[in-house]
Amino acid sequence: MDAVGNLEVRWAQGLTDHRVEFVDKTTVCYTSGNCIVFLDLDTKKQSVFQCPGRGIGTFTANGKSRILAFSERKLNPSIFVYSYPKLVLENELKGSAQLDYTSLALSDGGPYLGCCSTLPDHSITVWNWENAEPICSQPRAGKGVVSLVFNPMNWLQICALGTISLTVWNIEKSASFHVMKPSVIELPAADGSVTEREAPPSHIINDRLTYFGPQMPATAISGLTGDKADIVVQSTRATLTATAICWTATSELYVGCKEGFLLLVDPDSLSVSVLFNPTAASAIPELKKGSFQSLALHGSSLIAAKKEGAMHCLHIKESQIEITQTWEVDVPVTSVMYSPDYETLLSFSNMGQICICKPAQSEKMVKVLDILSGNFVAGALLHTKENICVSVRDSGELQLWSADGFCIGSLRLQAEVTSLACCPVAHYAAVGTVSGHVLFIDLIREQQPRLVHKAHLYSRPVDHLVFDQDGNYLLTGASDAHVFVVDAKPSKRFSIIGYTVVPGPILSLSAQYIRDRKHVKVLALCSGQKDQNHEGSLLTLLTLPVKDLAGCVDLRGCLSNHTLQQSIHQVPHALQSCVLGVNEVFAYCHKKKALQRFQLPQNTDRLSGEEGVQLKLQQEVEGHPLGPASLALSPHHSWLVTVGRDGLLRVRETSSLERCIEIQCHSCHLGGVRSVSFSADSQALLTTGLRDGSLVCTDLKISVMGAEKGNEATQYRQIVARLLVNVLNAENLVLSDLPDWSQTCLSSSGSKEPQEEEVRGETETVDVTEQDGSHTNTAPDPTWLESKQEAVVKAEIQQYYDTKKNLEEKVKELRNTIQEMMRENENLPDAERLEQQQFNLNVEEQRRSEMKGEQEVTKVRNETELDNLAKSYLYDVLKRECWDSMVVKGKAVRAFYSDHKVKNYPMRERTEKELEELLRVQNMRKIEKAASIEIPEKRSNTASEKEEEEEEEGDEADSAAVTGSLSAQLGCSNPYLYDQFNLQTTEQKINQIILLQDVIYQVKTAFNREFEAMHKKKQQEVSRVKDKNKRIREIMVELGVTEELWEPSLADSEQPERALIVKDSEIKVEKYLSPEQKKEEEERKKLEEQRRLAAKGDEHREKALDDMMGGALEVKKEDILNMEIPQPEFVLSKPDTQWSEEEKKVYKEYEKKNKELSEEQEKYRKSLEIEMRKLQASIKDATEGFDETLTKLLEWKVKSEMVIYQEELKITNIVYSILIEEEIRNREVELSLKLEKFLAYKAEIEEELQKHKDDVESFLVTYDNTVAEDKLLDKKFRKDFLDVPVHIVEHLYKLFKRRPRVQKMRTQMDSSINIKDQSLCGWMAADGLSQMLKAMEELDAPENMPEDLDPLIWERFCLVRRAKVESEQQVKTMALTLAEMQAFLQKRIDENETYEQEIKNLTDELDRVHKEKNCFRKDIMVQVLMKQGQVELTPTDLTADYSDSVLHHRSVVEGLNHTIKMFGEQKIAAMVDCKEFLKGLIQEECEHNKMEMQIEDLNTNARDIEMFHVSRKLQEYLSDTDYHCQISKQVSTLQKAIALQEEAHLQSVQHHKKTIELLNRQAAIKAQKDAMLDQQLANMQVTVAERGHICDAIAVQDNQEEETEQRYQEIIHIKNLEDLAKELAVELDIQWTEVERLRMKTFPSLRLLTHN
Repeated sequence: MDAVGNLEVRWAQGLTDHRVEFVDKTTVCYTSGNCIVFLDLDTKKQSVFQCPGRGIGTFTANGKSRILAFSERKLNPSIFVYSYPKLVLENELKGSAQLDYTSLALSDGGPYLGCCSTLPDHSITVWNWENAEPICSQPRAGKGVVSLVFNPMNWLQICALGTISLTVWNIEKSASFHVMKPSVIELPAADGSVTEREAPPSHIINDRLTYFGPQMPATAISGLTGDKADIVVQSTRATLTATAICWTATSELYVGCKEGFLLLVDPDSLSVSVLFNPTAASAIPELKKGSFQSLALHGSSLIAAKKEGAMHCLHIKESQIEITQTWEVDVPVTSVMYSPDYETLLSFSNMGQICICKPAQSEKMVKVLDILSGNFVAGALLHTKENICVSVRDSGELQLWSADGFCIGSLRLQAEVTSLACCPVAHYAAVGTVSGHVLFIDLIREQQPRLVHKAHLYSRPVDHLVFDQDGNYLLTGASDAHVFVVDAKPSKRFSIIGYTVVPGPILSLSAQYIRDRKHVKVLALCSGQKDQNHEGSLLTLLTLPVKDLAGCVDLRGCLSNHTLQQSIHQVPHALQSCVLGVNEVFAYCHKKKALQRFQLPQNTDRLSGEEGVQLKLQQEVEGHPLGPASLALSPHHSWLVTVGRDGLLRVRETSSLERCIEIQCHSCHLGGVRSVSFSADSQALLTTGLRDGSLVCTDLKISVMGAEKGNEATQYRQIVARLLVNVLNAENLVLSDLPDWSQTCLSSSGSKEPQEEEVRGETETVDVTEQDGSHTNTAPDPTWLESKQEAVVKAEIQQYYDTKKNLEEKVKELRNTIQEMMRENENLPDAERLEQQQFNLNVEEQRRSEMKGEQEVTKVRNETELDNLAKSYLYDVLKRECWDSMVVKGKAVRAFYSDHKVKNYPMRERTEKELEELLRVQNMRKIEKAASIEIPEKRSNTASEKEEEEEEEGDEADSAAVTGSLSAQLGCSNPYLYDQFNLQTTEQKINQIILLQDVIYQVKTAFNREFEAMHKKKQQEVSRVKDKNKRIREIMVELGVTEELWEPSLADSEQPERALIVKDSEIKVEKYLSPEQKKEEEERKKLEEQRRLAAKGDEHREKALDDMMGGALEVKKEDILNMEIPQPEFVLSKPDTQWSEEEKKVYKEYEKKNKELSEEQEKYRKSLEIEMRKLQASIKDATEGFDETLTKLLEWKVKSEMVIYQEELKITNIVYSILIEEEIRNREVELSLKLEKFLAYKAEIEEELQKHKDDVESFLVTYDNTVAEDKLLDKKFRKDFLDVPVHIVEHLYKLFKRRPRVQKMRTQMDSSINIKDQSLCGWMAADGLSQMLKAMEELDAPENMPEDLDPLIWERFCLVRRAKVESEQQVKTMALTLAEMQAFLQKRIDENETYEQEIKNLTDELDRVHKEKNCFRKDIMVQVLMKQGQVELTPTDLTADYSDSVLHHRSVVEGLNHTIKMFGEQKIAAMVDCKEFLKGLIQEECEHNKMEMQIEDLNTNARDIEMFHVSRKLQEYLSDTDYHCQISKQVSTLQKAIALQEEAHLQSVQHHKKTIELLNRQAAIKAQKDAMLDQQLANMQVTVAERGHICDAIAVQDNQEEETEQRYQEIIHIKNLEDLAKELAVELDIQWTEVERLRMKTFPSLRLLTHN
């Protein structure tokens, strides 16, 4: 294929990177796919530059220097620098970036480029792009940087705008050495308040500490060190977010913020001032809305672009802002900029709109380009000679493009589209949408496309739209495996012919028209399974005849099999896409990354069925590196194009797939290519990017060798055009007459108001949603297939209405018959009765229903079981964690008659680790206490007695006030607790916490024991009350009294285990029983019935006893009240007058017995009442006594809570002190690390400083030599012209001193440059030399030659003068370089001093922290208890300084207060007396003076008493009444003690005497042994002396030899020193001579230099 031609981009549309840059005065550029588009703002012409590589990363341009730079997207990317307009590659910069670049910037002041890389180094690098050399680089400086901007007035300053930071990088240079130094700008807080720079923290103002200890910085509190700590601390401070920056002419920065603030930043002093605050009351209303998106400066006018689409021209004078002009733009403005000549103001929106304004001509913004944003879904070329392109975006924007790439029309469809196809027999396009609609767009008038028809085919997105070559059918495909066939001719009103179903979701769809057989073949690639939507191995080939298919479709719209021939083929490997050729298939296999060719069988028309025919692979070639890929076949079937995710477009010949031509038209990093299509003449290709938002038209440039194949494509296009010209004209005429779809909908909907159209420029808006032309809430329109099915159902219902009605009546009769038979069957005997199942007519349907019901039940049961299992697991977890793990469960005890409630302390069991830790601490404290008890061996009796007394007194004074807790009063103190004043180390504090926790545990345990006893007592009381109430009820029954009794019960809080028990009464639903449970329940009921029957036989005796005697064998006393004496019978039958004597006696006996019974009953009743009252009183007494006991327990609980809180307060204070110590340690570590870091920096700087000093010194020597040589040229001028007359030499010397005018201008410029800006003008020196040499050519012209001068001498003079000029320029250049180097060296010296000062500060700070640490350890916080009711001051009134205070006993102050109060009352009484007794005023005044004197005396006495020293013995003497008796007792005790001590002393003396005798015997034995050793020692001394004499004789000889050698070496050394002194003297003379010569040589030069 490479012999046919090559590929070249014709035009590109779309916007990939939302950025536009000026590349010269009238041209801007932006990226589109893998191309850079250049737009001429005057002519609006566009040109395209195809970039090398596989994608454009970031780009920038400079309009002044006409330079364009961009980075490529790949590993280790390069930066390409091109010059405009020739687009010549100036250089390729290969930096250290490994992945990508985030920002590029070009300088106005020279060939410099700044770049910022991404992960992993995040480095900022400055390049000299002319020689492709990096000037300087700073690693890890570009994290979060989104934009780099050079200072246009000074290329040595770069502003780096980050997402959360703003940094100005200053480039400092010394000759050819460059280094970058940052200046971080501290932006104001989020509210606009400007904060001062934080100084290094110094927390010690004086030697006194605060109440809570020293205050540490946030880094020490967090425990982080290094850079992470600084980042965390900085992230906690909310600041403004910079979004736009702009350099001023004074090298300051205007900064626009996201919050709407406008700032002015001075990079030198790092000061920030707020120019505009949107929250201020006086803020300009127009600037309050939105944030600043972009800034541009020209002169004193600042152009600010706001997010809402407004642009303002601001005039800023000091801190006053005034809006001089405002431009309103329809879309939000992203960036605003001036052209290099400042004649054009450009605004750009990320929506793709470019507007310009030329203030000198007009103040109106004019739109020059509307690219629109969003990704292209598909693109296609109309079958016209003009090669008009049609494209659709994912937002529903349809656009038409001319052959040159200009947008000639557009239509907004108001729908999300998925596919596009253009009809070859009419000028319209079919568009598929996500909602399943196919839209037909009339494109006859390119400037005004319109929607003429819409068909709803699917309920899911339309994935594929394909026309055959002659435009007979439009075929559609989607993921539901349905292929619809639509008549493509407008004359048929785009009627839907029918549909067919293929075996699986459709992945690819293509069609071929067989003109000789008049068949249309359609190839569909199917996945075969619904879950495989990306690859498939089934190829379905459909064959459709080109005829009227109206009778070949069934009622439901499905094409018949005899009309539509279908054959299924299988391929070895799953395919991604395919295209149908002439009896062959081209496919792409993503797994093998290969392009494959398959040959179709010749008899494909006869193959049909579900089983696929295996296709054999004919050819396989290498595919795209990144897949998946798509295929397209040219109209003349000779060229195959493939596109993939790698962004490559490859064209091959179908006859030889091995060779191809390719072009990178889209970026592989943005998804590559989405779709591709051929033009009708096969000479152009249209591709759309997946995510780069670009549409690229590529031309196939036919070479000379491929002209024949190019002619074949052109001839095929002409042949097809001739065949279709008549159809095309006729169908276009019909298409133009079709009404708009919106008008059709409105006319069909009745008398409704016409829908409004939105017009934006040339764009028309058409609403293609489901509610077309209607604003009422209607149901969504059904698809064509649903409408067909609904119509079929209606027709069937109408056709079989009578039959259906007859069947329903017969079924009803049959149901009644069966029900009657079932009722008769129930009355039959068991032998004749049928089972109910035998009446089922459809057993299978019944079983199916039962199985379905069982499945639903099983499903619900499984869900319920899972839910129950989850709840059971949660119950187990909660019970294990909150109940089982508690040794003491939480419960309460309530009072009977009050609201008092006492709760216990829920407690967990202490772990083994806690117990081991407690045991360890206790053992340690035992050892410490044992070691601290030391009794001095010698101490006087008086001193020992005194100390013992003081110790006893100290023990007595060790009260709760000092320990800080009342735990000792509860008997729960730990003897191993540390004294509060002795907690020094961290280990002691941790041990104290463990011991205090043990105290708390003891307090809780002690209280819980009492609580348990009280809880049991409550249970006993409740049971007693119940028993007594039972007896009271019996009494009340006997007395016949009905009264409600008070009966207490335990609440839920008193029995918390009730929460774990679910009662049957709490369950509101019926319990479900399984068949097994039902069976068990029946068996249980049977057993209970048997037991009841067995027990029933034993009840006859009890029943008889109840009948005869009430169930008892004797009369109980309780039955007296129910007893009655029956009256004699004659009382009822006879009157009392007729009674006989005998009867009267009987009646008297009856009355007597009745009276006795009444008296007995009354006595018994009173006894019952007394018993009932006693029981009630006992209940009340017992319960009230319990309440009193509970009250005492409540008081104990309050004390326990108080003790627990006190101990917890101790623990809190100790933990806080430990945290403070930890913070101090963290601060020490942080300062130590910083100190090490600064020491390392200082070592590097010192090394670098020494290097630069050496460079400056060497360059200074070179500069001096150059200056001397320049002066020598001046001196040698007369010597060089000795052969010329003197007057001519004088004239020539004046000409020699003469310089062009440019030299004077340059001299004035140089004199105005200070040291700070000399580095800026280093590049100007080389430019000045070239300008000087050009000006010298005019002075060297012959017309400037003096008269009567030989031309040869003039030429020699010109050469000498040119050499002098070059020397002067070299001196000036070197002077600038020297000043630059000296300035750089001075900065390094200042930096070194700064580091030294910082090291000193860190050292001082570290010393201060050490001092803080020691002071904090000494200043211990103790807890002191204060008596309740004592006056307490607020914390704010506490005195912090107690250095001048004296600690007095409280009784002294109270005594004085009492005295003062007493005398105050007396004074008041005296005043009252004065008021009452006015006559004795003089006497009262005297009395008053007397009382004042008494007060004075009493105060004096009180002070004397206060200062009076009362010893312990004096106190005892005063307090003890029988002091002498106590003294006598002490004397007798001492005498007894002395007697005992004397007796013990005698025993000790006897013991020591025995010990002395034993030691004497041992000493005698030792003396004998010493005598023997003395004899041996004398012999050994003789031997040693002999050997010493021998060794001395040998040593004398050795010493003489060593002294001789030493003297010889000293003589040689002296001789060498004398020779060396002579040589040094000669060299010293030579050096003095040289120094004198150099001094004489340099002195005149320095003097002349000073004079100049």
